[in-house]
Amino acid sequence: MAPGQYVAVDGLVEHVELVRAVADAAYDAGASFVDVRYADLRVKHSMIAKAPEDALTFTTTWMVERLERLGAERGAQILIAGNPDPQLFSDLDPARVGAARQVAFDEAHMRNITTQVINWTIAPFPTAGWAEHVYGEPDLERLWDELGYAVRLDVPDPVEAWRAHIESLGRRARSLNDQKFDALRFTGDGTDLTIGLLPGSRWLSAALTTTFGRRHVVNLPTEEVYTTPDRARADGVVRASRPLVLPGGMVCGLELRFERGRVVAVEAEKGGEYVRAQLAADEGAAYLGEVALVDSSSRVGHVDHPFFNGLLDENAASHIAYGSGFPYAVEGADRRDPQEQVAAGINHSGVHTDVMVGGPGTDVVGITAKGDERSVVADNVWQLT
Repeated sequence: MAPGQYVAVDGLVEHVELVRAVADAAYDAGASFVDVRYADLRVKHSMIAKAPEDALTFTTTWMVERLERLGAERGAQILIAGNPDPQLFSDLDPARVGAARQVAFDEAHMRNITTQVINWTIAPFPTAGWAEHVYGEPDLERLWDELGYAVRLDVPDPVEAWRAHIESLGRRARSLNDQKFDALRFTGDGTDLTIGLLPGSRWLSAALTTTFGRRHVVNLPTEEVYTTPDRARADGVVRASRPLVLPGGMVCGLELRFERGRVVAVEAEKGGEYVRAQLAADEGAAYLGEVALVDSSSRVGHVDHPFFNGLLDENAASHIAYGSGFPYAVEGADRRDPQEQVAAGINHSGVHTDVMVGGPGTDVVGITAKGDERSVVADNVWQLT
């Protein structure tokens, strides 16, 4: 953030310690005002269980106006992640859980992100409930240690370590851009999926620059390079390599089948109904908006278990995301209106859900427009130089 910026901080009531520390640090850095919003998942549980149907997607006007003001004022946003009770909604109707999404809020948030009018980041905060879900016991100290390793707090100079890491990811993105691949093919255990890219698809890391020139890293931790694919060109089947945690609960053994870009079949050992509910959320939800590459060098991946958290697990393995794409990851697309972006192959949706598809045994091959192939990731090891 920069001196004089308006700063929005969003977390759960269980994140209060970190929210307060972030607000204090923001004022030290010269924030003009720090606007804090807390959410309470137990209140949301009551809403899903007891409220009328139209309450499931309701958003109060002030919440949308807050985000619109943030964008208009070129503000900064800091989001705190970490579900303190991942099984909280497991006793509820899956259809209602899947439908419980503040549509107007999500759309306003995605507009700020995809148009790059704010600098923002998301970072995790450990809680005992999250630790118990990961380890089977509330070992909060262990979770702190593992998250500290993931975000490079274990080295003498974490800031310099982050600079070097971001530059390394930048080199990977540049090497992919130099190849000008037309498509990527993922193969592995249960996976054989070809994803088409757009002529203007640009590979990026999580280090971005706003429309007003503010450089920022949007995910802590981050291990990926990513781009926006052609929404109409995904064919084949993909099997998730890690469990997926959605608002309703855990999704295990997920398998998605794509035809001409759209998810046409969902199978899962557990929790498939939560995925189907998301895919039905809007017209774009069943198409891909992101493809990202992560290899065995990932610090998150070095931890030998899932974190059951999207921010962490997406940085442990290569992944795809159904739902909204990123117009800024396609050359010239940010100058088009949303309808033109969709017509050009960039997906729009209020949903953006990452599905991990990489790991040991996963191969990724880049395919040029002429049909030439080059290995990008072989058995989860990066190949391009």
